[in-house]
Amino acid sequence: MRILTLATALGLLATTTQVSAQSYGLPPGPKLGEIEVKAYQAIPKAKVAVQLTSDTHLSRELRRQVMVRLSKRGNEVGFSGGNVMRMDVSYFDFTDSGRGDYNTQGGQPSYAPPGSNPRMDLPSNAIRRRDGLGSPTSVPTLRVTLTLYSTDGGKVLWAATGSCATQADKAQTAGEAIINRIFDSADKSQTGDAGCPL
Repeated sequence: MRILTLATALGLLATTTQVSAQSYGLPPGPKLGEIEVKAYQAIPKAKVAVQLTSDTHLSRELRRQVMVRLSKRGNEVGFSGGNVMRMDVSYFDFTDSGRGDYNTQGGQPSYAPPGSNPRMDLPSNAIRRRDGLGSPTSVPTLRVTLTLYSTDGGKVLWAATGSCATQADKAQTAGEAIINRIFDSADKSQTGDAGCPL
C-alpha cells in the first residue's frame, strides 16, 4: 500500500513539474500583436477608478485614453471611488541593437519625451541576461493589461491584455491602438488583432 501511495505521489509531482516547466512561470496570454478580452460580465455603468501599477509618463498618457474610452461608454471615471480598474503598462527592449554598452537601470527611459520630469538615477546595473543566452524577444514590446475589480469583495469582473512590437518613439501610438481595439467591443470575450501600427 505504501509503495502504491509513493508511486502515485511521485507521478503527481512529475506531472506538476512538467506543467510548470512548460509555462515558464508566465501567465497565459495573447500572442504578440494580439488582444484578449475576458468579459466575465459587461463593464458596469458605475464609476470606475483607473489606477496604475507603475507611474510613468507613458502609462499616464495611456490611462488618459482608457478614461476617455470608459467615459464614451457612459461610465463616470476618476482616480478613486467606484469599481477599480488596475492598469499595467510595460515596455521592454531587451535587444542590444548591436551595442556593447547595454542599457542600465535609472535615468530616463527611451520612450520618455523631451521635457519629462527627470528620474532619480539608480545603480548602473546592466540589463541583460547573465546566462549567455539571447534575449527572450527580438523586438521591443509594449504590453497593456487592464483588470476591473468590483468594490464589494474584489471580484474580477473584466480583464483585457494586448501587446505590440514597437519602437520607443511609437510606444504611445501602439498603446492607444491596443486600448481602442480592446474597447471597440469590450462587452464580449474575444481574442484578435491588436491593431498595432506599422
